[in-house]
Amino acid sequence: MKRYEGLFILNTTGREDGIKEAIDKITTEIAAAGGKVETVQKMDKRPFARVADKRHTAGFYVNIIFESQPSVLAQLRSRFVLSEEVFRVLFTTAPAAKKGA
Repeated sequence: MKRYEGLFILNTTGREDGIKEAIDKITTEIAAAGGKVETVQKMDKRPFARVADKRHTAGFYVNIIFESQPSVLAQLRSRFVLSEEVFRVLFTTAPAAKKGA
């Protein structure tokens, strides 16, 4: 198992109060794929520097650190691309957790 960090930009055009539901769906998908969620860091809503579509001018940023097998990332990425709630997703390798901290 490797540690990964997922940066999710959630679609906030429809309903702002649905962010918690979207985060719950994301963590459930990670757990269903065999991953183990460590931390969920909710950030704030930020405007995009470059607006590609007038309907999407801002997004709600969420950072999730989880452990999973490397082969699971492609499966998770393809699931989140199809999700209406997830505007963008980026997976990177997370640094090792500090012992005793």
